[in-house]
Amino acid sequence: MALTILHGTIISSPAPGKLDITPGGYLIAEDGRIRSVYAALPECYAGAPVEEYGEALILPAFCDLHLHAPQYPMLGTGMDLPLLDWLNTYTFPAEARFADPDYARDVYRKLAAELIENGTTRVCMFSSLHTEATWILMEELERAGVTGYVGKVNMDRNGLPGVLQEETAESIRETERWLERCGDFTHVHPILTPRFTPSCTDELMAWLGRKAAETGLPIQSHLSENDREVAWVRELHPDCDQYWESYRKFGLWNARTLMAHCVWSDARERDAMRKAGVTVVHCPDSNVNVCSGTAPIRAMLQEGLKVALGTDIAGGDHISMFDAVTAAIRASKVRQMTDPARPDFLTVAEAWYLGTSAGAAFFGDAPGFAPGNALHAIVLSDDDLPQSHPLSPAERLERCMYRRQKDALRAVWSDGRKVYTGR
Repeated sequence: MALTILHGTIISSPAPGKLDITPGGYLIAEDGRIRSVYAALPECYAGAPVEEYGEALILPAFCDLHLHAPQYPMLGTGMDLPLLDWLNTYTFPAEARFADPDYARDVYRKLAAELIENGTTRVCMFSSLHTEATWILMEELERAGVTGYVGKVNMDRNGLPGVLQEETAESIRETERWLERCGDFTHVHPILTPRFTPSCTDELMAWLGRKAAETGLPIQSHLSENDREVAWVRELHPDCDQYWESYRKFGLWNARTLMAHCVWSDARERDAMRKAGVTVVHCPDSNVNVCSGTAPIRAMLQEGLKVALGTDIAGGDHISMFDAVTAAIRASKVRQMTDPARPDFLTVAEAWYLGTSAGAAFFGDAPGFAPGNALHAIVLSDDDLPQSHPLSPAERLERCMYRRQKDALRAVWSDGRKVYTGR
């Protein structure tokens, strides 16, 4: 039996708005699965090796449920246009470069390493439409220790013909070819990925729906991100009263569906998500950068929707989920200032839950460091940061969300494996 015992200040989020805090606690995992968190080391583990981290924070690793791998080289550029113009001007030409496998290998190796170095161990990720590049992305994520889902993008209309767009038959054929090799991977799995409704013909969407029913694979796409996009979908699908119905009618709307953004989702669309068990992936940094708006996250949580967080690089310009968590808090404050309903903004503990436990639920884990969960954890030091007064563990967590010392990350565990040791 492989035994892992970590000693430090252990903090996790068992429910929205709540923190479990065990100063000087022991997090114990057996064969990569969490046994429990203990205030004192149980007698049965006396003499077992302990990884000692003193007062450092031991936290759940992050789950990033929406990001675009081929947009990684674009981080910090192209922030001067709204969504649809941004896609055509910057994004599609950047993604077209991934027809070159050597370029894909170089970029994706750097991306995978940076995810781990920022404490992100689980992802739901868009690749490009290129089959070979998607396999390379899966290989590099596995090499670095990142787990989760990757999707070969499907798009057979409204791209850049001759640059970044497939024929319908080609998209189907290449998706089948991509899926045939996905069984070679242990920790990274396939997810069906229609880019968004405007990018896919009815024929392609119908095929993806049949494939989802046949295989049980999860699905990821975009929903109601931008008001122009919503109007465009209405033009493309006049038989659908709302955007979400363009997914439902093709069998792409169920409890294994992730829908990113949902900025313009009204009460009816939100109710449809709740009833189907669809997970909303809130991407606050991106929504501001490409002028989409601020999503009604408080309403979603009060209505019982499943909500998690994504960086949405490169619409979002930060790969760190620490930044995604703080962006969610800021966006909720903007929503409070601009929404006539004046919804409560997110607390630190609520936003932390969205970036950790809420995302982990998509992978089948219970909230926090629950017994039976795979060990996904980070160790964070904050001892070099000045203090205005002695900080509680909760205050230390809040400060580390907004401000981290150099080389703060000391270790990362992903699916029970230690995949990073800090400098």
